[in-house]
Amino acid sequence: MELYLSVLMGIGLSAASGFKLFVPLLIISLASLSGHLELSSGFEWIGTYPAFIIFLTATVLEIAAYFIPGIDNLLDTLEGPAAFVAGTIITAAFIGEMSPYLRITLSIIAGGGTASAVQFSTATARGGSTLTTGGAANPFLNIFEIVFSVLISIFSLLYPILVIVLLIFMAYIFIKKFYPKIKQWRL
Repeated sequence: MELYLSVLMGIGLSAASGFKLFVPLLIISLASLSGHLELSSGFEWIGTYPAFIIFLTATVLEIAAYFIPGIDNLLDTLEGPAAFVAGTIITAAFIGEMSPYLRITLSIIAGGGTASAVQFSTATARGGSTLTTGGAANPFLNIFEIVFSVLISIFSLLYPILVIVLLIFMAYIFIKKFYPKIKQWRL
């Protein structure tokens, strides 16, 4: 059961990195430093003070940069591949007792895939917001992403099963809302 919860925590935190790249890494680092979280072998570096300072600085810079019009859309482009890498690292940091090949495969598919899917949806929402409001609504979208990233990160550590259920529900809503538009656009 512990392995399943670890995988669910990793997937939930990977989803949070799709909203804001460094927020879940900062929360993981803080939880590890405070003794509330034990990371798997090879990923203990996330729970060190230098990593905490780097993640804190990166989080503040990322959040501030998303409030600058134009830069937010550029960051969405750059964070696509970065979210995949972060999601993979985060999930791998939680999977302990497993063959290394299975661990990295699961981390790439589940963690990287989840982070990429969430990041794609936020980039799509920001692109739509930029087109319809000229970017005026983007700061509100940024605040929404910050809040969701923090909440999903905290709940992933405390209630990983609940977070997965919520993520599935959010994916269902997103697909139901946007799939007909994408399908129509392709015709």
